[in-house]
Amino acid sequence: MDYSKLAAFHDLEPELENFSDTLVTGLMKSPKSLPCKFFYDKRGSEIFDKICNLKEYYVTRTELSLLEKYSTEMLGLFGNDIHLVEFGSGSSKKIRKLLDSGKSIKAYTAIDISKEHLLDSCSTLADEYVDLSVSAICADYTRKLCLPTLPLNSYKKIGFFPGSSIGNFSQEEAVSFLKNAASALGSGSGLLVGIDLKKDTKLLEAAYNDKAGVTADFNLNLLFRAKKELGISFDLNSFQHQAVYNSNLGRIEMWLISKTNQSIEFRENKFVFTKGERIHTESSYKYSIDDIKELASSADYHISKSWIDANRLFSIHFLSLKN
Repeated sequence: MDYSKLAAFHDLEPELENFSDTLVTGLMKSPKSLPCKFFYDKRGSEIFDKICNLKEYYVTRTELSLLEKYSTEMLGLFGNDIHLVEFGSGSSKKIRKLLDSGKSIKAYTAIDISKEHLLDSCSTLADEYVDLSVSAICADYTRKLCLPTLPLNSYKKIGFFPGSSIGNFSQEEAVSFLKNAASALGSGSGLLVGIDLKKDTKLLEAAYNDKAGVTADFNLNLLFRAKKELGISFDLNSFQHQAVYNSNLGRIEMWLISKTNQSIEFRENKFVFTKGERIHTESSYKYSIDDIKELASSADYHISKSWIDANRLFSIHFLSLKN
């Protein structure tokens, strides 16, 4: 891949959490847990791409539909000569809906922790949009971030945080992210954010327990990865996937459940599992509109405009800083 077409690349050398140490720490907790960031190795990312195309998983197609339908209106709110900054850019798929709807976006900067994937996706964008100044920053966007000097850095910055990734944060973490984003983007900035909505429990749980078992494969990939990379003797057939909606906390919880009494040895540690014992792997918070207003206000934003699909499954919000 030719990276020479990028306007700039900054490697802030984010501290990568050690999979081995984190696994040991997580399995010593009660309840046991593993952080969802470790889902996304190459195999896990490929499985997640399959999830996004599932009939049950409404999130991706609904958000893409909203971006396609309202992108011109969104750009109108941004103003002219915009520098769009995407947090957790991944494959930069959704940004194309905005780039194809007008010429007001003059620069695009992608922030992601996965350097190789970041450079590949940004280089592809630079090839496709020759008049766009494309930059890449390898960094952990969940931590306080100071943007380096970039081409067209003086242009008004608009943050982009799609995919309901904000749902993987607790309330406190979400407020912290929004405040950090505002600090990084600077005065006069705004943030376009996708947020999944609270809805019927059956619909929510179906989205995370698809009939084809793709989400189960995604969840079990944590153990597959530990077995492959660390040599831990997990028997994947001895664990099963579970996703349930916790209505009290307003979140989907994903778990791996031990089917039997078993023990796993790793690095002089012995992890004992009783039958039915669970490992927590991910939480995905869902919001009501009132919840979103409260979240935005807690981070010193107000909602300038919201877009919600006809079935009220998903929402996109343009947040502006309070004066």
